[in-house]
Amino acid sequence: MYNQIASNKRKTILLIIVFVAVIFGLAWGLAGFYGEEYYIYFPLAIIISVVMTLVSYFSSDKVALKMSAARGPVSKEENAYVYRMVENLCITAGLPLPKIYLIDSPAINAFACGRNPQHSSIALTHGAIEKLTNEELEGVIAHELSHVKNYDILVMTIIIILVGIITIVTDIFFRSQLYGRGLHRSSSNNRGGNPLMLIGFVLMILSPIIAQLIKLAISRKREFLADASGSLLTRYPEGLARALEKIRDDSNQLEKVSEATAHLFISSPLKGKTLARLFSTHPPLEERIQALRQMGNIK
Repeated sequence: MYNQIASNKRKTILLIIVFVAVIFGLAWGLAGFYGEEYYIYFPLAIIISVVMTLVSYFSSDKVALKMSAARGPVSKEENAYVYRMVENLCITAGLPLPKIYLIDSPAINAFACGRNPQHSSIALTHGAIEKLTNEELEGVIAHELSHVKNYDILVMTIIIILVGIITIVTDIFFRSQLYGRGLHRSSSNNRGGNPLMLIGFVLMILSPIIAQLIKLAISRKREFLADASGSLLTRYPEGLARALEKIRDDSNQLEKVSEATAHLFISSPLKGKTLARLFSTHPPLEERIQALRQMGNIK
Protein backbone atom coordinates (compact mmCIF):
# COMPACT_ATOMS: atom_id res chain seq x y z
CA MET A 1 0.00 0.00 0.00
CA TYR A 2 2.85 2.38 0.82
CA ASN A 3 4.47 1.58 -2.54
CA GLN A 4 1.18 2.27 -4.34
CA ILE A 5 0.77 5.62 -2.57
CA ALA A 6 4.38 6.67 -3.33
CA SER A 7 4.04 5.58 -6.99
CA ASN A 8 0.82 7.56 -7.51
CA LYS A 9 2.34 10.67 -5.94
CA ARG A 10 5.40 10.44 -8.21
CA LYS A 11 3.24 10.00 -11.31
CA THR A 12 1.06 12.98 -10.36
CA ILE A 13 4.12 15.21 -9.89
CA LEU A 14 5.51 14.01 -13.24
CA LEU A 15 2.24 14.83 -15.01
CA ILE A 16 2.21 18.32 -13.49
CA ILE A 17 5.79 18.85 -14.74
CA VAL A 18 4.68 17.76 -18.22
CA PHE A 19 1.75 20.19 -17.92
CA VAL A 20 4.09 23.11 -17.15
CA ALA A 21 6.34 22.02 -20.04
CA VAL A 22 3.34 22.19 -22.40
CA ILE A 23 2.68 25.77 -21.24
CA PHE A 24 6.29 26.77 -21.90
CA GLY A 25 6.10 25.03 -25.27
CA LEU A 26 2.97 26.99 -26.08
CA ALA A 27 4.75 30.23 -25.15
CA TRP A 28 7.60 29.30 -27.44
CA GLY A 29 5.19 28.45 -30.24
CA LEU A 30 3.36 31.74 -29.85
CA ALA A 31 6.62 33.69 -29.96
CA GLY A 32 7.68 31.77 -33.05
CA PHE A 33 4.41 32.40 -34.86
CA TYR A 34 3.66 35.98 -33.83
CA GLY A 35 6.82 37.46 -32.42
CA GLU A 36 8.19 37.89 -28.90
CA GLU A 37 5.84 40.79 -28.18
CA TYR A 38 3.00 38.24 -27.81
CA TYR A 39 4.50 36.98 -24.55
CA ILE A 40 2.41 39.68 -22.88
CA TYR A 41 -0.67 37.48 -23.25
CA PHE A 42 0.69 34.88 -20.84
CA PRO A 43 0.61 37.08 -17.71
CA LEU A 44 -2.90 38.18 -18.74
CA ALA A 45 -4.00 34.56 -19.19
CA ILE A 46 -2.48 33.57 -15.83
CA ILE A 47 -4.29 36.40 -13.99
CA ILE A 48 -7.67 35.62 -15.58
CA SER A 49 -7.31 31.88 -14.98
CA VAL A 50 -6.23 32.27 -11.34
CA VAL A 51 -9.06 34.69 -10.50
CA MET A 52 -11.74 32.55 -12.14
CA THR A 53 -10.45 29.35 -10.53
CA LEU A 54 -10.12 30.84 -7.04
CA VAL A 55 -13.71 32.07 -7.16
CA SER A 56 -14.89 28.56 -7.98
CA TYR A 57 -12.43 27.07 -5.45
CA PHE A 58 -14.07 28.83 -2.51
CA SER A 59 -17.64 28.05 -3.62
CA SER A 60 -17.25 24.69 -5.38
CA ASP A 61 -18.41 22.60 -2.40
CA LYS A 62 -21.74 24.44 -2.12
CA VAL A 63 -22.28 24.20 -5.87
CA ALA A 64 -21.44 20.48 -5.99
CA LEU A 65 -23.78 19.64 -3.10
CA LYS A 66 -26.62 21.67 -4.58
CA MET A 67 -26.18 20.20 -8.08
CA SER A 68 -26.27 16.69 -6.60
CA ALA A 69 -29.42 17.42 -4.57
CA ALA A 70 -27.58 16.50 -1.37
CA ARG A 71 -29.52 16.95 1.88
CA GLY A 72 -27.90 17.94 5.14
CA PRO A 73 -25.79 18.38 7.13
CA VAL A 74 -26.91 15.20 8.89
CA SER A 75 -26.78 15.05 12.69
CA LYS A 76 -25.91 12.06 14.87
CA GLU A 77 -29.56 11.79 15.92
CA GLU A 78 -30.74 11.62 12.30
CA ASN A 79 -28.36 8.85 11.21
CA ALA A 80 -26.17 7.55 14.02
CA TYR A 81 -24.82 4.64 11.96
CA VAL A 82 -23.24 6.80 9.24
CA TYR A 83 -22.29 9.61 11.61
CA ARG A 84 -20.34 7.33 13.96
CA MET A 85 -18.63 5.53 11.08
CA VAL A 86 -17.40 8.82 9.62
CA GLU A 87 -16.45 10.05 13.09
CA ASN A 88 -14.41 6.92 13.88
CA LEU A 89 -12.54 7.05 10.58
CA CYS A 90 -11.78 10.75 11.08
CA ILE A 91 -10.33 10.02 14.52
CA THR A 92 -8.15 7.28 12.99
CA ALA A 93 -7.02 9.56 10.15
CA GLY A 94 -6.52 12.60 12.38
CA LEU A 95 -9.04 14.65 10.44
CA PRO A 96 -11.72 17.06 11.64
CA LEU A 97 -15.24 15.74 11.18
CA PRO A 98 -16.64 16.85 7.80
CA LYS A 99 -20.26 17.80 7.25
CA ILE A 100 -22.26 14.74 6.22
CA TYR A 101 -24.87 14.91 3.46
CA LEU A 102 -27.26 12.32 2.04
CA ILE A 103 -28.45 11.96 -1.54
CA ASP A 104 -31.89 10.41 -2.12
CA SER A 105 -30.92 7.90 -4.79
CA PRO A 106 -30.83 4.08 -4.98
CA ALA A 107 -27.53 4.27 -6.87
CA ILE A 108 -24.36 3.36 -4.98
CA ASN A 109 -22.06 6.36 -4.95
CA ALA A 110 -20.39 9.00 -2.79
CA PHE A 111 -18.18 12.06 -3.07
CA ALA A 112 -16.19 14.49 -0.95
CA CYS A 113 -15.69 18.18 -1.54
CA GLY A 114 -14.18 21.19 0.19
CA ARG A 115 -11.04 23.26 -0.09
CA ASN A 116 -9.28 21.77 2.97
CA PRO A 117 -9.95 19.36 5.88
CA GLN A 118 -11.41 22.21 7.97
CA HIS A 119 -13.93 23.08 5.25
CA SER A 120 -14.95 19.71 3.85
CA SER A 121 -18.13 17.73 3.25
CA ILE A 122 -18.90 14.14 2.37
CA ALA A 123 -22.07 13.00 0.58
CA LEU A 124 -23.43 9.44 0.46
CA THR A 125 -26.33 8.04 -1.50
CA HIS A 126 -29.04 6.05 0.26
CA GLY A 127 -28.14 3.21 -2.09
CA ALA A 128 -24.61 3.10 -0.67
CA ILE A 129 -25.89 3.02 2.91
CA GLU A 130 -28.51 0.35 2.25
CA LYS A 131 -26.67 -1.95 -0.17
CA LEU A 132 -23.13 -1.96 1.22
CA THR A 133 -22.01 -3.97 4.21
CA ASN A 134 -20.31 -2.29 7.15
CA GLU A 135 -16.80 -3.02 5.81
CA GLU A 136 -17.73 -1.96 2.27
CA LEU A 137 -19.28 1.35 3.34
CA GLU A 138 -16.31 1.97 5.59
CA GLY A 139 -14.01 1.49 2.59
CA VAL A 140 -16.02 3.98 0.52
CA ILE A 141 -16.00 6.60 3.29
CA ALA A 142 -12.26 6.06 3.87
CA HIS A 143 -11.67 6.62 0.14
CA GLU A 144 -13.54 9.94 0.26
CA LEU A 145 -11.80 11.06 3.45
CA SER A 146 -8.48 10.29 1.75
CA HIS A 147 -9.36 12.79 -0.99
CA VAL A 148 -9.73 15.38 1.78
CA LYS A 149 -6.55 14.36 3.61
CA ASN A 150 -4.50 14.27 0.38
CA TYR A 151 -5.69 17.80 -0.55
CA ASP A 152 -6.94 16.50 -3.89
CA ILE A 153 -9.22 19.51 -4.29
CA LEU A 154 -6.16 21.77 -4.07
CA VAL A 155 -4.24 19.64 -6.59
CA MET A 156 -7.12 19.70 -9.06
CA THR A 157 -7.46 23.47 -8.54
CA ILE A 158 -3.84 23.90 -9.65
CA ILE A 159 -4.51 21.69 -12.66
CA ILE A 160 -7.61 23.68 -13.59
CA ILE A 161 -5.53 26.89 -13.45
CA LEU A 162 -2.98 25.35 -15.83
CA VAL A 163 -5.75 24.20 -18.18
CA GLY A 164 -7.25 27.69 -18.00
CA ILE A 165 -3.97 29.33 -18.98
CA ILE A 166 -3.65 27.13 -22.06
CA THR A 167 -7.32 27.58 -23.00
CA ILE A 168 -7.22 31.36 -22.72
CA VAL A 169 -3.97 31.72 -24.67
CA THR A 170 -5.12 29.46 -27.49
CA ASP A 171 -8.46 31.30 -27.57
CA ILE A 172 -6.58 34.58 -28.05
CA PHE A 173 -4.61 32.95 -30.85
CA PHE A 174 -7.67 31.68 -32.72
CA ARG A 175 -9.53 34.96 -32.29
CA SER A 176 -6.59 36.85 -33.74
CA GLN A 177 -6.60 34.46 -36.69
CA LEU A 178 -10.33 35.02 -37.15
CA TYR A 179 -9.88 38.76 -37.44
CA GLY A 180 -6.76 38.44 -39.59
CA ARG A 181 -4.33 40.08 -37.18
CA GLY A 182 -2.23 36.95 -36.69
CA LEU A 183 -1.82 36.34 -40.42
CA HIS A 184 -0.87 39.94 -41.02
CA ARG A 185 1.66 39.96 -38.19
CA SER A 186 3.19 36.62 -39.11
CA SER A 187 3.62 37.71 -42.75
CA SER A 188 5.08 41.06 -41.76
CA ASN A 189 7.90 39.57 -39.68
CA ASN A 190 9.25 37.57 -42.68
CA ARG A 191 9.15 34.20 -40.91
CA GLY A 192 7.09 32.39 -43.51
CA GLY A 193 9.90 29.97 -44.36
CA ASN A 194 10.78 29.14 -40.76
CA PRO A 195 9.87 25.51 -39.93
CA LEU A 196 9.61 26.47 -36.26
CA MET A 197 6.51 28.46 -37.17
CA LEU A 198 4.79 25.30 -38.36
CA ILE A 199 5.77 23.44 -35.19
CA GLY A 200 4.51 26.30 -33.05
CA PHE A 201 1.26 26.46 -35.01
CA VAL A 202 0.63 22.71 -34.57
CA LEU A 203 1.45 22.93 -30.85
CA MET A 204 -1.02 25.77 -30.37
CA ILE A 205 -3.76 23.69 -32.01
CA LEU A 206 -2.99 20.51 -30.05
CA SER A 207 -2.18 22.07 -26.66
CA PRO A 208 -5.83 22.31 -25.42
CA ILE A 209 -6.34 18.61 -26.22
CA ILE A 210 -3.05 17.70 -24.54
CA ALA A 211 -4.02 19.78 -21.50
CA GLN A 212 -7.35 17.99 -21.11
CA LEU A 213 -5.70 14.57 -21.44
CA ILE A 214 -3.14 15.43 -18.76
CA LYS A 215 -5.91 16.73 -16.51
CA LEU A 216 -7.83 13.46 -16.90
CA ALA A 217 -4.67 11.43 -16.28
CA ILE A 218 -4.01 13.28 -13.03
CA SER A 219 -7.63 12.81 -11.96
CA ARG A 220 -7.29 9.05 -12.52
CA LYS A 221 -4.06 8.90 -10.53
CA ARG A 222 -5.76 10.68 -7.64
CA GLU A 223 -8.44 7.97 -7.63
CA PHE A 224 -5.80 5.25 -7.35
CA LEU A 225 -4.12 7.26 -4.60
CA ALA A 226 -7.39 7.62 -2.66
CA ASP A 227 -8.01 3.88 -3.02
CA ALA A 228 -4.58 3.13 -1.56
CA SER A 229 -4.83 5.76 1.18
CA GLY A 230 -8.34 4.63 2.13
CA SER A 231 -7.19 1.02 2.34
CA LEU A 232 -4.33 2.07 4.56
CA LEU A 233 -6.83 3.80 6.81
CA THR A 234 -9.15 0.80 7.18
CA ARG A 235 -6.39 -1.83 6.87
CA TYR A 236 -8.83 -3.82 4.75
CA PRO A 237 -8.52 -3.26 0.96
CA GLU A 238 -11.04 -6.04 0.27
CA GLY A 239 -13.85 -3.94 1.76
CA LEU A 240 -13.41 -1.21 -0.85
CA ALA A 241 -12.81 -3.78 -3.60
CA ARG A 242 -16.16 -5.42 -2.87
CA ALA A 243 -17.87 -2.02 -2.76
CA LEU A 244 -16.48 -1.19 -6.20
CA GLU A 245 -17.77 -4.52 -7.50
CA LYS A 246 -21.26 -3.66 -6.27
CA ILE A 247 -20.98 -0.20 -7.85
CA ARG A 248 -19.92 -1.83 -11.13
CA ASP A 249 -22.88 -4.21 -11.10
CA ASP A 250 -25.43 -1.65 -9.91
CA SER A 251 -27.93 -0.69 -12.63
CA ASN A 252 -29.24 2.41 -10.86
CA GLN A 253 -28.09 5.86 -11.92
CA LEU A 254 -28.00 9.17 -10.14
CA GLU A 255 -30.85 11.36 -11.32
CA LYS A 256 -29.09 14.70 -10.82
CA VAL A 257 -25.53 14.70 -12.08
CA SER A 258 -23.48 16.73 -14.52
CA GLU A 259 -20.10 16.65 -16.24
CA ALA A 260 -18.97 19.43 -13.89
CA THR A 261 -19.27 17.29 -10.75
CA ALA A 262 -18.77 13.77 -12.16
CA HIS A 263 -15.07 13.72 -11.28
CA LEU A 264 -15.86 14.14 -7.56
CA PHE A 265 -17.67 10.81 -7.17
CA ILE A 266 -15.96 7.56 -6.17
CA SER A 267 -17.16 6.15 -9.50
CA SER A 268 -18.27 8.13 -12.52
CA PRO A 269 -22.06 8.58 -12.29
CA LEU A 270 -22.26 9.09 -16.06
CA LYS A 271 -22.81 5.42 -16.82
CA GLY A 272 -23.55 4.91 -20.48
CA LYS A 273 -23.05 8.61 -21.19
CA THR A 274 -19.28 8.77 -21.63
CA LEU A 275 -18.51 7.76 -25.19
CA ALA A 276 -14.77 7.30 -24.91
CA ARG A 277 -12.79 5.68 -22.15
CA LEU A 278 -9.94 8.01 -23.05
CA PHE A 279 -11.91 11.01 -21.77
CA SER A 280 -13.15 9.41 -18.54
CA THR A 281 -12.28 11.12 -15.24
CA HIS A 282 -12.01 7.71 -13.50
CA PRO A 283 -9.86 4.66 -14.19
CA PRO A 284 -11.78 1.47 -15.04
CA LEU A 285 -13.30 -0.17 -11.96
CA GLU A 286 -11.71 -3.50 -12.91
CA GLU A 287 -8.22 -1.95 -12.69
CA ARG A 288 -8.98 -0.39 -9.31
CA ILE A 289 -10.37 -3.66 -7.94
CA GLN A 290 -7.31 -5.54 -9.15
CA ALA A 291 -4.94 -2.99 -7.60
CA LEU A 292 -6.78 -3.19 -4.26
CA ARG A 293 -6.57 -6.98 -4.19
CA GLN A 294 -2.89 -6.83 -5.00
CA MET A 295 -2.42 -4.53 -2.02
CA GLY A 296 -4.24 -6.98 0.22
CA ASN A 297 -2.41 -9.93 -1.38
CA ILE A 298 -5.81 -11.57 -2.04
CA LYS A 299 -6.01 -14.06 -4.89
